[in-house]
Amino acid sequence: MPPAQEGDPASIVIGSANLPVVEALREPERWPFRTAILRGEPRSGKSLLGRWFAHAGLGETIDPADAMEETALFHRWNRAQEEGTALLLIPEKAPWEIALPDLRSRLGAALALEIGQPDDDMMRDLIVSHAARRGLMLGEDALTYVAPRMTRSFAAAERFVAVLDRLALERQARPTRNLCRDALETLYGPDQGRLL
Repeated sequence: MPPAQEGDPASIVIGSANLPVVEALREPERWPFRTAILRGEPRSGKSLLGRWFAHAGLGETIDPADAMEETALFHRWNRAQEEGTALLLIPEKAPWEIALPDLRSRLGAALALEIGQPDDDMMRDLIVSHAARRGLMLGEDALTYVAPRMTRSFAAAERFVAVLDRLALERQARPTRNLCRDALETLYGPDQGRLL
């Protein structure tokens, strides 16, 4: 998987699920009305990408956009248009129901960005990233064992590493393949760790 490029936060894992989003965020001048709406599952890194977008000076991020009063958001959109500022909106809820007709029509023309489901390679990268933050070093054997047996989601990678870390601390053990199996069984039941 392509690594995070220079200027990206180190905590963002770039892979199949979010690479198209990252590429689009780098070119806000190509967005319709310089406005984009970013969606994705919980824990998928939407807010991290939004903070990076604003910190990099590419535009303004409103997160969560659906928590903002609609008239105020409409005025913010108008101001961004007048100033030529790109506006990245990150709603917390899906679907985002917009009652104000003027705002709904304008945001209906925005670029829709969505973070997808991670593939096996990205799941491995996510597990490695979460583990590194907890000081865990997983060997290739453990990673090869775990990735195909997991639910494909950002939250699942985070939960798995949290359970693995707890088991490693409780048993004063390294995160071996066997410990990874026990973590999978803790999360998914006694048969999951043995599935092919």
